[in-house]
Amino acid sequence: MARKATDCRDAPSVSGCSLYMSGEEDELERAAVQHVIAVHEHTDSPELRAEIRASMKEPLPGT
Repeated sequence: MARKATDCRDAPSVSGCSLYMSGEEDELERAAVQHVIAVHEHTDSPELRAEIRASMKEPLPGT
């Protein structure tokens, strides 16, 4: 599976979170879901997981 990334700075947030994560798509989804529930106070749902998958992009070089 391809390596992907997600960056909290790409979405508005009350916390002003700047976390950047990268990894294989399935592990990145799991980590991002845990993060947005714990830090951004979202509720886990199929829609949330779809949004996270849609936000994944190519990682920065060297990550």
